Amino acid sequence: MTDRDPGSTVSSEVATSRRWRDDLRLLHDRDLRLLIASRLISDLGTGIAPIALAFGVLTLPGADAGSLGVVLLAAALPRLVFMLFGGVLADRVDRARLMVAAELLAAIAQLVAAGLFLTGHATVPALAALAAVNGLAVALFFPSMTGLLPQVAQGDDLQSANALVRLSTNVAMILGTALGGVLVATLGPGWALLVDGLTYAMSAALLAFVRVRSAERADPSTSMLADLRHGWREFSSRRWVWLVVVLFSLMNIGFGAAIGVLGPVQALESWGGATGWAIVLASFSAGTVVGVLLAMRLRPGRPMLVAMLVCPLLAVPIALMAPPAAVWVVAVFAFVAGVAVDVFEVLWQTALQQNIPQESLSRVSAYDWFGSTAFTPLAFAATGFAVAAVGVETSIWVCAGLASLGVVGVLDPQVRGLRAGGPEPAADSLT
Repeated sequence: MTDRDPGSTVSSEVATSRRWRDDLRLLHDRDLRLLIASRLISDLGTGIAPIALAFGVLTLPGADAGSLGVVLLAAALPRLVFMLFGGVLADRVDRARLMVAAELLAAIAQLVAAGLFLTGHATVPALAALAAVNGLAVALFFPSMTGLLPQVAQGDDLQSANALVRLSTNVAMILGTALGGVLVATLGPGWALLVDGLTYAMSAALLAFVRVRSAERADPSTSMLADLRHGWREFSSRRWVWLVVVLFSLMNIGFGAAIGVLGPVQALESWGGATGWAIVLASFSAGTVVGVLLAMRLRPGRPMLVAMLVCPLLAVPIALMAPPAAVWVVAVFAFVAGVAVDVFEVLWQTALQQNIPQESLSRVSAYDWFGSTAFTPLAFAATGFAVAAVGVETSIWVCAGLASLGVVGVLDPQVRGLRAGGPEPAADSLT
């Protein structure tokens, strides 16, 4: 027997149902629907691309892990070099229009890469050059995306809007990863990249119809350098922002090298190639869907405390690759890691959007993306050398250690003490 009141249970269920309806009510907004649809289509291709590119490069004559690392480095470097420029630009112009241009640029790069594979002319240098174009598109797109969401949804709706966008992304990644494995295994990487390029073009078409409320913008009369300095002050004056970014710069070295290079290498040796790796990536993507649904319901009073506590779960599937556990075991823990990723991502993006002034939000987001990925190109470049020097297994253990560093953020009082709702006053500048 229990003392539970049946009425309270019914009330809780009714309240939960009402919260779901409130979240779904946001889909009545035309611009949010267009934005979600564009992400659904574009990220379907994004799910296809890593498998297509990884196994396309690895099957080229004479190619190895180092070759794949070179291509991934070429994609990462423009993101690093141009991300801050993308943030400045996004705070000056119509963010939706800038996102259209970025998607079209990515479409061109992927369609040309597809053509090279289909005609038998694909080479590592050519693929690296096209990957660099794609990296430039990413640098323009993501600061704009972060700044655009508060123009679509505000107040209590903002976290739910972030979650709905992430949900569309994650569903698309599951479908795209599964489709990518099938396309690469049956038709080859060229056809897979062709589909990816077409999804970028369709996304650009949808974004062209987005019309959102106006937002405060940076003064166009100031220089870009002055805008960068202002963005740096907004970024560096909040320890809870820059400390998390520093931690993720190290975590992304481990996670990026493991997922981008070492995982496909292990899959070729132990799990039957593209199909086995697609299972792991699809499981991770399935976890991100559950993570978004969980994040939609979470309303922690201290969002960054919760966000940082889940981060070490990212290291578990990486550690299980050295020596490789059965593919289903790695897939199970990849699912758990996916849950953690999107709980963090929704809480983090909402915290930024609630606490950073709208007119400088894209620049702060650009510093976030820049700092978080600053060392990833070096990781891609060094992975091939690391494998040659210490072997795949030791390299994977190092990656797992780096991926677990997020828990350090819990030790900082500003990170764990950040309250939901914002805005947070600036303090503790790095300058």
